[in-house]
Amino acid sequence: MGFVRNGAYGTRVMLLATVATTTACARRPDVAPAGSARGDQGGMLARRAPGGPDLAAAYQQMGLVVARGDAPFVASVAHFATASRDSTLLLLSLSLANRALTFEREGDRYRAAYEVRAELRLGDSVVRRISADEVVRVATFKETARGDESVVFAHYFAAAPAAYTLRIAVRDAASGRSAASETPLVVPRMGQGAEVRMSTPVVAYASAGRARLDTLPDVTPRPRATATFGQDSVVALYVESYADATTPRLPLRVVARGERGAAVWSDTASVARRGALYAGELRLPVPRLGVGIVTVDVTHGADSARAALFVGLGEDLPAATFEDVLAYLRYYASPERLRALRDASPELRPAVWAAFLRESDPVSATPEHEGLREYFARVRAANARFGEESTPGWMTDRGMTYIVLGEPDQIADPAEQDPNAKGRTQVWEYRTEKLQLTFTDRGGFGRWRLTSPSAAQVQAVMRRKLVP
Repeated sequence: MGFVRNGAYGTRVMLLATVATTTACARRPDVAPAGSARGDQGGMLARRAPGGPDLAAAYQQMGLVVARGDAPFVASVAHFATASRDSTLLLLSLSLANRALTFEREGDRYRAAYEVRAELRLGDSVVRRISADEVVRVATFKETARGDESVVFAHYFAAAPAAYTLRIAVRDAASGRSAASETPLVVPRMGQGAEVRMSTPVVAYASAGRARLDTLPDVTPRPRATATFGQDSVVALYVESYADATTPRLPLRVVARGERGAAVWSDTASVARRGALYAGELRLPVPRLGVGIVTVDVTHGADSARAALFVGLGEDLPAATFEDVLAYLRYYASPERLRALRDASPELRPAVWAAFLRESDPVSATPEHEGLREYFARVRAANARFGEESTPGWMTDRGMTYIVLGEPDQIADPAEQDPNAKGRTQVWEYRTEKLQLTFTDRGGFGRWRLTSPSAAQVQAVMRRKLVP
């Protein structure tokens, strides 16, 4: 990742290879057509499956800036104190998916360019203008189609405390596709003696903080403020306090709230004194937060700050609510257990969910839930391998079988050489379970169905494995 300073402030553009803080690493390119790879306009942010969750609406509910256009993005603004109470430091961070951009071959890699234009307006006057032309390079053709938070743009700038309008526009340089947003923005007065003595908590991939108010916080933000349940064990919040204190560490109270304000997790924490301020990371256990929008309150005495976090199942398993999660768990937990989770009131749901996690965790000594991690990995693999027309792979017979039993030891397909032949059969063999399961594709359209005896065998195995 690079960081280019512009006077006292600057821009940072990050290409995320995974859900981590590393940049894209060089790998042997996948085989791909020559020329350009045009995205499908932003992935799940731009397109919504019929009846599926609207993640853009969830981001807006969290207070994030959302632009749905032809180059969709999600943006957030965080506030920090400076050495002067008449000036507040702002961190504008913006999230793009690779598939929103047009990539072209550049030697053995792929290159895309995009433009960011932003204006901070006070009435009819432009008080701050951001203009950045950025380049993204990836090693493989496959990476050009990523729909997750794969590109992060971050820019620091200062502004006087006031009520502004922030306009942001993003344009794909090759195709001309663009998206824009306009939102009101209140910049508070911050620092010791000011009304606001705590920074915006920033959901971060990594942070190193700062020790002086005339420098920039070293933070790699997550603009979408999103964590993946079953994949992320913790999520970090970077926070600064400008309290008038002299102790080596500042005690904080952290409370995470889910639906209707019900507390799902709480703890005490502290941040260290660093020169002129207190700063540090707060780490929240993702499995304890459930799924959906989580509001996090950080307090020290009368000082408080709030952040919103979205816990989902990943870009390829869109889930915006608790009900969405329960639908995915149909092959993991018994109908009775799912009914108990579904019927729990919002006030009782955190305790019921925590009990479910505790009782179903195969390795309770670790912070991760290995059972759900493996289960959702199989759901993702089933979606990638066994989709049929408009039916997601995890809801097909082959997908269900794969999720319940895993990879077969052997697949026999006598008509493998003629994929359009009618009446094809596949036999999946599971030696440990002593099963031979038969699928048929009667019409030759790739719609594979378990035979009745085989379906009964899969259901019998699933009943034995379901969490009671």
